[in-house]
Amino acid sequence: MSWGTELWDQFDNLEKHTQWGIDVLEKYIKFVKERTEIELSYAKQLRNLSKKYQPKKNSKEEEEYRYTSTRAFLATLNEMNDYAGQHEVISENMTSLITGELTRYVQELKQERKSHFHDGRKAQQHIETCWKQLEASKRRFERDCKEADRAQQYFEKMDADINVTKADVEKARQQAQLRHQMAEDSKAEYSSTLQKFNSEQHDHYYTHIPNIFQKIQEMEERRIVRIGESMKTFAEVDRQVIPIIGKCLDEITKAAESIDHKNDSQLVIEAFKSGFEPPGDVDFEDFTQPMKRTVSESSLSNSRGDGKSEPKFGGKSKGKLWPFIKKNKSPKQQKEPLSHRFNEFMTSKPKIHCFRSLKRGLSLKLGAGPEDFSNLPPEQRRKKLQQKVDELNKDIQKEMDQRDALTKMKDVYIKNPQMGDAASVDHRLAELGQNIEKLRLEVQKFEGWLAEVEGRLPARTEQARRQSGLYEAQNTSAVNSCAQDRESPDGSYTEEQSQETEMKVPATDFDDEFDDEEPLPTIGTCKALYTFEGQNEGTISVAEGEMLYVIEEDKGDGWTRIRRNEDEEGYVPTSYVEVYLDKNAKGAMTYI
Repeated sequence: MSWGTELWDQFDNLEKHTQWGIDVLEKYIKFVKERTEIELSYAKQLRNLSKKYQPKKNSKEEEEYRYTSTRAFLATLNEMNDYAGQHEVISENMTSLITGELTRYVQELKQERKSHFHDGRKAQQHIETCWKQLEASKRRFERDCKEADRAQQYFEKMDADINVTKADVEKARQQAQLRHQMAEDSKAEYSSTLQKFNSEQHDHYYTHIPNIFQKIQEMEERRIVRIGESMKTFAEVDRQVIPIIGKCLDEITKAAESIDHKNDSQLVIEAFKSGFEPPGDVDFEDFTQPMKRTVSESSLSNSRGDGKSEPKFGGKSKGKLWPFIKKNKSPKQQKEPLSHRFNEFMTSKPKIHCFRSLKRGLSLKLGAGPEDFSNLPPEQRRKKLQQKVDELNKDIQKEMDQRDALTKMKDVYIKNPQMGDAASVDHRLAELGQNIEKLRLEVQKFEGWLAEVEGRLPARTEQARRQSGLYEAQNTSAVNSCAQDRESPDGSYTEEQSQETEMKVPATDFDDEFDDEEPLPTIGTCKALYTFEGQNEGTISVAEGEMLYVIEEDKGDGWTRIRRNEDEEGYVPTSYVEVYLDKNAKGAMTYI
């Protein structure tokens, strides 16, 4: 079927239809453009989403990604980034293979359509001109025939009239002959024009118009094929990235399957393990027998009877309760000021070395950790020290690499003086040597501490069990340093590594001595850093930001005694307050 034969008289409708086809093509191009914009926007949003949840460098979040679950989440974020990249590929391919190509094709199609319909209009105008010529020839022939008939009738009338001269009759005859000749000529011209028009009309409807319409039909069919191919390309562009997207999804599935809950649980142990053992059982205190006071954690007093301590070898030291568990005390024990115990501790000469360690520990600034990480539990301390040693070794390796590079450069300068001055690198080489030496000394220092910790970790003693309670109470570094000088965390001291001494003194006269004592003087002030609810006996509640008086500082047990007014005083955790001691105040500790 051909448009030229079937639609020979539908020139205007074909013109409208082909314009509609171009409009459809442009609409499809617009659709693909919007699809590419959506793909780009989606890819951008996916990338932003992935970036938003990526761990920040040098932050706590980065440390959390050692767990398999968080590593799987990080892998998911990375795969989503690649997933977004595939959507960008879809957008790029659709833009180049569909939008760009179709845009150029539409321009070519418009030019071709314009040319074909221009030829059609030209042929239409030509046949219309031929028709007009035929009509003009026809009207001229008709007019000449009528004129000839009138001339003939006039001649016959003149010839029949006897009153008309011969000259007039002859003139009428000649006029009639002339008109007849003109009619014959018009007839011949009309016949010729008619034949020509019929020939042109035949060529127009059976040759020119069919050819033009055939070209228009081919043009329209090419447009239809092209839009179909573009739709296939539209699907193919998506299909090409499906394997890669599938790989991304497979990697996400693989990352999810790599999550090991047992391994994560082990990592939690490694991250927070202190190396201590739980505290031992608390000894029963039989108050039916004459009371014997156990030496407090902050002092070591002699017996009032004979002034000698009674060391107890091989036995368990009195267990220290966890910091926030209520501990029963007799009223006399609560009223006994620790300053008196400290004075008696001063008289215990064998323990002066431990007191000096306590002094060194308390001299650290509030909130500042010691260089050897002694404020941490053993296991965490070992990890921190090992991490520090590894960092220092990396720094040493960097410095050595720089030194080797400069040494090679210096050799090149020596062999080729024109390339540079060899003496110009000597100063830098000397600096690097000094830096390496300093770093090595630092490594030796931290390795010494590490060896010390690793040497202590295997031995799980009663002393370690007691220390776990102190660390849960956020103990200060003074207790750690003192503990290294054979001080047990419950306040007792041992002269040998395997011995623990429990000091007890008669409590009868000792307790009565402080029943009616004067209130303790203030030795400074403190500011509450956090709110503390003093629900246990002997403690006091404080609000964040509240200013209070210090009447007894921390003796190494993690508690500070404060006063709000004459009737309200008690203990609060030392880590909950910021202490400002008055060095000149009566009762302030004087270190030796």
